[in-house]
Amino acid sequence: MEHLTQELLVETPAIKKAALVFRSINHPLRRQVLQFLHQEARMTVTQLYIKLRLEQSVVSQHLAILRKSGVVLTERQGKFIFYSINYSRLKQIHQIAAELIR
Repeated sequence: MEHLTQELLVETPAIKKAALVFRSINHPLRRQVLQFLHQEARMTVTQLYIKLRLEQSVVSQHLAILRKSGVVLTERQGKFIFYSINYSRLKQIHQIAAELIR
């Protein structure tokens, strides 16, 4: 039993990081951002904050969380940064979630 406890303590940073990834897509506003990105394929932060009727800084903060968890990708074109969904990452997250609930 002591051995198991030590393993869990060693893995705590990984578990915390995984929880952050799950939380990143479990927020209502971020799910809405993902829905818009899915519908439009890619959007700028300006297009998103206009659609969401929110401050640009709020949308940028949520995009940063999604970007950090690998759920959205960025592509720079001139002075614009376009955001799109990283579908392979979402698929990976959904597979892990399905495995956890079995």
